[in-house]
Amino acid sequence: MKVAVLAGDGIGPEITAQAVRVLAALATDGLALELVYGAVGGAGYDAAGDPLPAETLALCEQSDAILFGAVGAPRYDGLERALRPEQGLLRLRKHFDLFANLRPALVYPELAHASSLRPEVVAGLDLLILRELTSDIYFGKPRGIVVNEAGQREGFDTMRYNEGEIRRIAITAFEAARKRSRRVCSVDKANVLETTQLWRDVVTEVHADYPDVELSHMYVDNAAMQLVRNPRQFDVIVTGNMFGDILSDEASMLTGSIGMLPSASLNAAGFGLYEPIHGSAPDIAGKGVANPLGAILSAAMMLRYSLGQDAVATRVEDAVRAALRGGARTADIAREGEPTLSSEAMGDAVLAAL
Repeated sequence: MKVAVLAGDGIGPEITAQAVRVLAALATDGLALELVYGAVGGAGYDAAGDPLPAETLALCEQSDAILFGAVGAPRYDGLERALRPEQGLLRLRKHFDLFANLRPALVYPELAHASSLRPEVVAGLDLLILRELTSDIYFGKPRGIVVNEAGQREGFDTMRYNEGEIRRIAITAFEAARKRSRRVCSVDKANVLETTQLWRDVVTEVHADYPDVELSHMYVDNAAMQLVRNPRQFDVIVTGNMFGDILSDEASMLTGSIGMLPSASLNAAGFGLYEPIHGSAPDIAGKGVANPLGAILSAAMMLRYSLGQDAVATRVEDAVRAALRGGARTADIAREGEPTLSSEAMGDAVLAAL
């Protein structure tokens, strides 16, 4: 099995290195795995003048999955939009049709204190946010900035979804719910937006094929409130690209740190890109203090969803749990005054548990 490793920018190389150490240990233990490396984001621009160099894309096309770090840094903000680091990630999503973004939010008992909410509110939280990833306002056309008839600059973006795009993410959500607690909450803004009225209609139609799964609908503003009011009411949340972007970051803080959350972006064939949901964090890049657990858990998701190694994925997840039970903490998840580990030392703790 071949994995394209695209570490990217900022803390991307630091946290990806720890995930690679875990994969290397598994390979030593008999997992048939080949890792190949490519530049992306700002690193891709520096290397080839393109955030997704042709060589990197070819590498990904020849691989079974992509392990991704993070992209972006302030020094690239002045580039024209097509050359900015984030475009490398967006183009990968579009090229491989990675329409289904899975973002689990799980509260480990040892980290309930680190949540932004009271421990009794988040204890036992285990939800999955399914975000549609290749359409919506991020990709809709027309878009741009023009000078209007009044002589003022005017920006516009277009929110678009077609029936097929909604149907396939709804099916993914119901299938995921069947492996969990069999509850799906579809989040939209159907009281205001025609696009999301279609979303609600199609999700309801798909639900007819899944009578064993409970379906509810919720407006996005209420969903944002309910995530901090009573997050344990949710099992699977399915929503569009923009709403999912916002809600999944909100959900990350329920778990104690955005550094803990992995994600998978999958296409219909099971090919996927796996990345922690945090960004490149340029303020701490190079300091060796970033939490690598989101990256390590992303590697576990890769093993499960794209490489068909469910038992091995469970081993990695259990190792993370064991490291946390043993007191391993990076600064973002530590109590005040508690000893903290570097990125590499946290990797050591996971490897020791593995």
